[in-house]
Amino acid sequence: MIQLIVFLPLLAAIVAGLGNRAIGNVPAKVITTGALFASCALSWPVFIHYLGGADATVAPVFEWMKSGDLDVAWALRVDSLTAVMLVVITSVSALVHLYSWGYMEEDPDQPRFFAYLSLFTFAMLMLVTANNLVQMFFGWEGVGLASYLLIGFWFKKPSANAAAIKAFVVNRVGDLGFMLGIFGTFLVFGTVSIPQILHDAPGMAGSTIGFLGYRLDTMTILCLLLFVGAMGKSAQLGLHTWLPDAMEGPTPVSALIHAATMVTAGVFMVCRLSPMFETSIVATNFVVFIGAATCIFAATIGTCQNDIKRVIAYSTCSQLGYMFFAAGSGAYGAAMFHLFTHAFFKALLFLGAGSVIHAMHHEQDMRFYGGLRKQIPITFWVMLLGTLAITGVGIPGIFGNPAIGFAGFHSKDGILELAYASGRGTGAYYVGVLAALLTSFYSWRLMFLTFWGKPRWVQSEHIQHAVHDSHGHDHNDHARDHHDQAHGDGTGGYHPHESPLSMLVPLILLATGAVLAGFVFHGWFIEPEAGERYWRGAIAFNEHLYHAAHEVPVLVKLSATIVMLLGLWGAWLAYIRRPDIAGRFTETFRYLYRFVYNKWYFDELYDLLFVRPAFAIGRLFWKQGDEGIIDRFGPNGSAWAVALGSRVAGRLQTGYVYTYAFVMLIGLTAAVTWAISQ
Repeated sequence: MIQLIVFLPLLAAIVAGLGNRAIGNVPAKVITTGALFASCALSWPVFIHYLGGADATVAPVFEWMKSGDLDVAWALRVDSLTAVMLVVITSVSALVHLYSWGYMEEDPDQPRFFAYLSLFTFAMLMLVTANNLVQMFFGWEGVGLASYLLIGFWFKKPSANAAAIKAFVVNRVGDLGFMLGIFGTFLVFGTVSIPQILHDAPGMAGSTIGFLGYRLDTMTILCLLLFVGAMGKSAQLGLHTWLPDAMEGPTPVSALIHAATMVTAGVFMVCRLSPMFETSIVATNFVVFIGAATCIFAATIGTCQNDIKRVIAYSTCSQLGYMFFAAGSGAYGAAMFHLFTHAFFKALLFLGAGSVIHAMHHEQDMRFYGGLRKQIPITFWVMLLGTLAITGVGIPGIFGNPAIGFAGFHSKDGILELAYASGRGTGAYYVGVLAALLTSFYSWRLMFLTFWGKPRWVQSEHIQHAVHDSHGHDHNDHARDHHDQAHGDGTGGYHPHESPLSMLVPLILLATGAVLAGFVFHGWFIEPEAGERYWRGAIAFNEHLYHAAHEVPVLVKLSATIVMLLGLWGAWLAYIRRPDIAGRFTETFRYLYRFVYNKWYFDELYDLLFVRPAFAIGRLFWKQGDEGIIDRFGPNGSAWAVALGSRVAGRLQTGYVYTYAFVMLIGLTAAVTWAISQ
């Protein structure tokens, strides 16, 4: 069964990719979407099976490589951790495939797009089923390649190409750390087998290794190097700059890659290798620090963005921070629980945003929205459910009452309580509460600007221009004209429209997950007894920590709900009750606003420190090295010498007999002189 789950998307990608336009749009979509729904249907029984605490199984595929002590066998490992990722990846990918039927309907390269989606899904499945670090790295790089292809899918747009290259380059930085971590792990443990490494990891606690001329703690060095890879793939502070730019890809790509799958690969890797991380307090503290810093950093930026997809992108970055500081606090089950619930409500929000963008003919600036809840009511209601989920709306479980709420309420509140209860993450708890306040504010700000207030798209020159300059579709004049005839005259009579059924069905299914996923699966993920049984052998599970989380003060249990209400009130006051407040605030604190709006100037800083020097070095080697030295004394110099020799030789070739006789006489004289001198 696991072989079918993993390899069906690959077969579909091969057929759609190689067949391309020869097989046509509909067959390519049917094959890829059908394969993903088949994988999804097979994944859920596996997930339910492991909810009962079944032991891990390994399905051999073939011998990959063997050299000395390095023995890499391709095998598919399935345990409770893998089972969670299987349902997340296949469910979201299947729904994204179906959603793309409507969203990409006008695109001329649909077979290529669906082939890329399926290829990405295969690579992600290979990553999460890896039984050794080399196999995991194969999937790790595979999703990097597929994300490059998907982000730059509209390759005629310079901004899309630039975003794809940026994602690829920034992730290479993280991947260098990941590779060094894998090399070091093999050096220390003598194997790349994940089960063997995790079995031997506790015995390596306290040992030292030579690194950069110093004797340092072995497990700290290995875990920090591995975590650098996680920082790149999961867009943590410092290596986060690629994530918002990746919104240049089609919206289904944003939902698939940047909501539920690729960006969670780093969280999965840390949880998979949790017995290693538990041997180093320095490494886990570093994970807590980076996660908490990313959580609050990204949340501040989300409050100021006007692009609907960028708001959700920074929200993703912030929520990943929650997952990491949960893992660093020792609450690996809670980290995976938030990963699980986040997949539903964040994919819902991204695809919901895509439905809004589709309705507004690919306009993404929320300042040109307003009053859309009556125009696109289904999209409004599903996005409202997603907002209730991400902001953590629910009734806390206090005074013996059970907690009831949306998906994000159960997982995020659980993280905050566990972080408070652990000695490592107490500081992260306070940061997480502040980030929860900002999350509520920017999430409701998005809803109010988009669906409430006066319609700002009526007779808007900006919107009418968008009708004739749609997001990548402007290269298809026939499709554009068809769309204009169906939905507006392109000169001022444009009206928003609800999305087709192929886009609405995935939204409704994801909304169901956003409502129920937290309540239904809460016990399996973070309840002490059930969690111990469910996660047996898959992650490091600290039962005492989960018991301690039940004993935290009532104010801690209420804190997330309190700040959620404050954020809602603040957004309502600034964008519904007193719309002038937002403008006055930005004018009063304009320097702070510019700092946050410009993403803390990370891009400008990296441009100054890395990009410009790199270009300067490149120009130096190009102008002075290549052209000034190599070309000058190489091919150009050789050509000059040949030309000079030709001119000299040409002067001797006069065609007169006396000239040739004179040259012969000189040669003969030289020969005789040489002979006499001998």
